[in-house]
Amino acid sequence: MARIKLDMPENYLFTTEIPLRISDINYGGHLGNDAVLSLIHESRVQFLQQHGYTEMNVEGYGIIMTDTAIVYKSEGFYGDRIKVDVTVADFNKYGCDIFYLLSNKETAVDVAQAKTGIVFFDYDQRKVVPLPEAFRENLLKDI
Repeated sequence: MARIKLDMPENYLFTTEIPLRISDINYGGHLGNDAVLSLIHESRVQFLQQHGYTEMNVEGYGIIMTDTAIVYKSEGFYGDRIKVDVTVADFNKYGCDIFYLLSNKETAVDVAQAKTGIVFFDYDQRKVVPLPEAFRENLLKDI
């Protein structure tokens, strides 16, 4: 089976910094693969918050993750400060992809690359809805 390869964007809309906690470290003494998903979740919440959104209210609708891809590049260790760059791309009728580049703030070495696909969801009607055009416009004005 072929390895996953992500075509990472060149420009990012948001950057945050997250220190690795002891709970992020696995029995091998380095950043656990499950913790990477938690780090990108935290980054996504902060990214949306910067634009006045929450995962339950983006222009009146919630979002749901449809897929996730993570490519691990190097180890992370307890106390490392991880810089997470976030952007959006690949808009479609119902959603888009959110990209995350995780790197060690001190060494600038990439720790992981990730992408989550999202769609917009009406939780009252329990159905997928079209991407709100105001969301795209709000984010693209920063690119």
